Amino acid sequence: MEAENVIETPAAVETEGGKLARPSDVLPGLLHILPVANRPFFPAQMVPLVVDREPWQRTLEAAVEAGQQYVGLVLIRGDDPQTAGPDDFYTMGTASRIHKVVQLDDKLQIFVEGMQRFRIESWVSRERPFVVRAQYFPETSYKDMPELKAYTVAVINTIKELLPLNPLYGEELKYFLNRFGPDDPARLADFAASLTTSDKQELQEVLEKTHIRERMEKVLVLLKKEVEVAKAQMQIHKNVEESMEKRQREFLLREQMKAIQKELGIAKDDRTAELDKFRTRLKDLTLPEEAQKRIDEEIEKMSVLEVGSPEYGVTRNYLDWLTQLPWGKYSKDKLDLKHARKVLDRDHDGLADVKDRIIEFLAVGAMKGEIAGSILLLVGPPGVGKTSVGRSIAQALGRKFYRFSLGGMRDEAEIKGHRRTYIGAMPGKFVQAIKDVGVANPVIMLDEIDKIGASYQGDPASALLEVLDPEQNVDFLDHYLDVRFDLSKVLFVSTANQLDTIPAALLDRMEIIRLSGYITSEKMAIAQHHLLPRQIEKAGLKPSQLKIETDAVREVIELYAREAGVRNLEKRLGQIMRKAVVKILNGTKPPIRVGVKNLEEYLGKPVFRPEKPQIGVGVVTGLAWTPLGGATLDVEATRVHQATRGFKLTGQLGDVMKESAEIAYSYISSHCKDYGAKADYFEKAFVHLHVPAGATPKDGPSAGVTMATALLSLARGRKIARPLAMTGEITLTGQVLPVGGIREKVIAARRVKINELILPEANRGDFEDLPAHIRKGIKTHFASHYQDVAKIVFPRKK
Repeated sequence: MEAENVIETPAAVETEGGKLARPSDVLPGLLHILPVANRPFFPAQMVPLVVDREPWQRTLEAAVEAGQQYVGLVLIRGDDPQTAGPDDFYTMGTASRIHKVVQLDDKLQIFVEGMQRFRIESWVSRERPFVVRAQYFPETSYKDMPELKAYTVAVINTIKELLPLNPLYGEELKYFLNRFGPDDPARLADFAASLTTSDKQELQEVLEKTHIRERMEKVLVLLKKEVEVAKAQMQIHKNVEESMEKRQREFLLREQMKAIQKELGIAKDDRTAELDKFRTRLKDLTLPEEAQKRIDEEIEKMSVLEVGSPEYGVTRNYLDWLTQLPWGKYSKDKLDLKHARKVLDRDHDGLADVKDRIIEFLAVGAMKGEIAGSILLLVGPPGVGKTSVGRSIAQALGRKFYRFSLGGMRDEAEIKGHRRTYIGAMPGKFVQAIKDVGVANPVIMLDEIDKIGASYQGDPASALLEVLDPEQNVDFLDHYLDVRFDLSKVLFVSTANQLDTIPAALLDRMEIIRLSGYITSEKMAIAQHHLLPRQIEKAGLKPSQLKIETDAVREVIELYAREAGVRNLEKRLGQIMRKAVVKILNGTKPPIRVGVKNLEEYLGKPVFRPEKPQIGVGVVTGLAWTPLGGATLDVEATRVHQATRGFKLTGQLGDVMKESAEIAYSYISSHCKDYGAKADYFEKAFVHLHVPAGATPKDGPSAGVTMATALLSLARGRKIARPLAMTGEITLTGQVLPVGGIREKVIAARRVKINELILPEANRGDFEDLPAHIRKGIKTHFASHYQDVAKIVFPRKK
């Protein structure tokens, strides 16, 4: 329901002298106040004002009850009229006459006409309904101020500039001219201010200007701003329209051109153009019968499908993949062993055994005339050059190279593709690799194959079995392609840090080449030939600006970057480069010289201290293998007390290592007399065996001989007087069994300057296969039984 309350107001009032007065001349001294939030209300304005019924209906009723048809409209500083209090109102407002009030649900629509400016002199009621004592500022005649004419003309001319820019200004101007004339500067200024989109603070300043000249000046500034804004909006609108018209025109012209070309028989529609493109691609390819048949079927299907249908897009993408694969395209192999050796020597220092193994592999391919059906696995610690070796193999063969990482892969669809029924389906990584390289016999590197995962989405490692099997990958079937593709000519090179996490069935399909860690001399060569030039270039330096002594590089290797690879060594050299650049930019004259004495200035305190093997009763140095390379391991044994017999192990030992310790304890306890110790030594001795460092987990069987020797040293009360290290697994009968990681362990011994080793007899071949420069200067004993070990460690006195 809509209720109306119409207040009739006489047009004029008769005064005591019998003269008629205008309504604006008889405004009340006490005025009820209504708030406005967005912009101030000006005299001569007549607009509908909408307010909330609940808080302000009582104000309107109070004004009517007081015999008034007037309210004061005053701008508030905030944005919420409902919460406005006396302190939120500006002091200047507009006394307005109420013409009509319409109730609309919970709102009141008030039709008001601005009459005169007023200032709040004081508050009569500070609670709703607000009542103030008003001081009015009536407008006088300005005929005696001819200088105002220039301002009036300027305002009118500026309004004329606005009219072409926005048609709405014309309607408001007509409404104003119907009520007032252009020769009324006060009304003209207020009207001009109400036209603008200025913020409420600027408009309030206009309302508060009671001096007409100041008001006109302020209004002129606002009008000029409005003209600039309107011009900018018009230009933006014009640019948008021109752009749209240009596009529409181009679209129409293209459609007309297509229609003309079609009539003349010289144009093709989108579908025909796509089909011709696919047929053109197929001309240079040698497709197997199955693939050719599938492509023909799909082309036939695509030729009858509607261009806008979803099936059309699926078929088009499928044909796009099928026709971009290099069916029958192979690059020619460079089976030149001298060239291959040159490439490997150029890219890598050291790794002589690895290079020989790769040359042997290439030689077999040269003899056969092709390299096919081969899967290599490069195993070694991080930073030893596995990925770069794979890239060098591709360069030596003259083949395209593609690498992707299997680390963290959990979805078998990454290997064998998605079925085409899925939205966004794509082929697997192998098909993508073949498409990217453009030949069917690239070198594909599968990085981090030992870190492949498994999830509810499938087991990618199992999906790799087909890819990496030379008997199966000749007919590799990708789920997306759904036609068989021959991968048998691809040379697969995989990399891994360890073999434990690779499934046995997958490992069985690969030929393993081990890359062990580098010794100091090899790292020196790598640093001089590869790392230093690369870091100097990366830092923007010239070789003449930085001189690093050879001994300083050796110190970096031994005290800051002792890992098996060279990745951390390169980081340390990069750190030196950055410090040198800072010095040069701060004014130090090059060349910057880095030597052993000032190395700490660039790298800080050494991370590693020179290792010295421990010597003492019950202390023996062992050799261990870690994923980061070889390491020396001191095994300590001591007798705690003689109250009871016992045996305690510490050092975060794994289950296998604990069993090795127990075997060693049982063997030495039962053979004390045979090795020159008291037969009953362990009967009442509580023995504690510890393997530092306690925070590092350790496991494996290769410390059995070392632990047995530590226990024998304790029982005999004799220490090993010379630097000596050993490795090997021991059994309850004293047999010494072979262990792995011989190269890494020998390198670890050389690093700490231990030149005498005891190795299992069964590992003699592994030791002799090591490069001569690693074996040089190492005195090695081979033991098949622990008796051999005891004779070497504790020789009989002559």
